[in-house]
Amino acid sequence: MRLLLIEDDTEVAAFIAKGLEELGHTVDRAADGKEGLFLATTEAYDALIVDRMLPVVDGLTIVQTLRAADDPVPILILSALGEVDDRVKGLRAGGDDYLVKPFAFSELSARLDALLRRSRTSDAPEVQLQVEDLVMDRLAREVHRGETAIELKPREFRLLEYLMRHAGQVVTRTMLLEHVWDYHFDPQTNVIDVHISRLRAKIDKDFDRPLLKTVRGAGYRLG
Repeated sequence: MRLLLIEDDTEVAAFIAKGLEELGHTVDRAADGKEGLFLATTEAYDALIVDRMLPVVDGLTIVQTLRAADDPVPILILSALGEVDDRVKGLRAGGDDYLVKPFAFSELSARLDALLRRSRTSDAPEVQLQVEDLVMDRLAREVHRGETAIELKPREFRLLEYLMRHAGQVVTRTMLLEHVWDYHFDPQTNVIDVHISRLRAKIDKDFDRPLLKTVRGAGYRLG
């Protein structure tokens, strides 16, 4: 799943992002409300984790702005404000859940899973991605090509998910580094080549029609 974490505390943000990435999720991070609101309104996410007290634009304003625009993305609000009135304000602003700091990562993960399960019925097209006979169930984390189940490691799954989201489009190495690895360095690194090669061996090697193509000098295209 692709998640947006809007949290100004760098230690807390790093702790959450590391845990979620270890579970196989892709996590984009924003350190203030303005950047977070920009990302939330210009990118597609499966869920948002929003700190309530943020610089520039506060968390409740982000939630209210998204709901006013009829954006149904599941939102988990984080806050050190834990009184009943605080929680009620967060939920009435449009939050789907409210988690009080400090918290255990296991609880955050469980609450996030619950939000994603509840959104599954209303977001079915996003839960399942398909390119020709290649099908990904993003919630069950399963991939099939025809009747064949394909086992992918977490990074391979994230890589394929991004390629499937952009099926038919040329995806550059820099795009993959930023959205799959969250790296911002020399796009000539061979980490992309290694993972593309492994992914191609799994989704194309034993099938008649190759889906993952290299576009010379540009990047890669699926489909």
